[in-house]
Amino acid sequence: MTFCKSDSFWNGAALGCPVALRPWLHDHGSLTQRIQQRCGKFTVQPVHNGLARIAYDEAALLGIAPRRLAWSREVFLYADGQPVVFAHSTCAYEHLRGTWKTMRGLGNRSLGSLLFTHPMVIRQPLHFKALRAHHPLHLGRALTRQVGLKPDPQIAHETFWARRSLFTLHGAPLLVTEVFLPEILQLK
Repeated sequence: MTFCKSDSFWNGAALGCPVALRPWLHDHGSLTQRIQQRCGKFTVQPVHNGLARIAYDEAALLGIAPRRLAWSREVFLYADGQPVVFAHSTCAYEHLRGTWKTMRGLGNRSLGSLLFTHPMVIRQPLHFKALRAHHPLHLGRALTRQVGLKPDPQIAHETFWARRSLFTLHGAPLLVTEVFLPEILQLK
């Protein structure tokens, strides 16, 4: 299987990102570990884990035909009871039965606990995007779709910064996207 190693759909630089958020976006280490170091209690709240239609640009990066179902996991990362990140991960279904099989049983454990401890996992460069209301991973849309909440007009007009990168293991790509909530800036 071939896949695109370069993300031409998102930006290689976080131009226009608020200064206070830049250290969070540009950190190449484990986001989970960074949050854990800045809070008393870290938790993961799963909201979706299963087959789903993914965005066209995600399918292109993963080498999956458009409109084909892929495996998708969506969670909220909480710091001291407050959601600070919405994380979306996806890979081809056949890799879920092979290379990425441990992903299926993560439950409320963080993906970072797997990605940053496995010596064979390779991370591609980070790419960034300011998500507006029309984007499928915008928090207003994600909350409505996954949690079943009514759309919040205030959230609908907010821009949320996100980063994503491809991780590969034995040539199998996994795309991880992290959307930062404003509450991330409240951490020490």
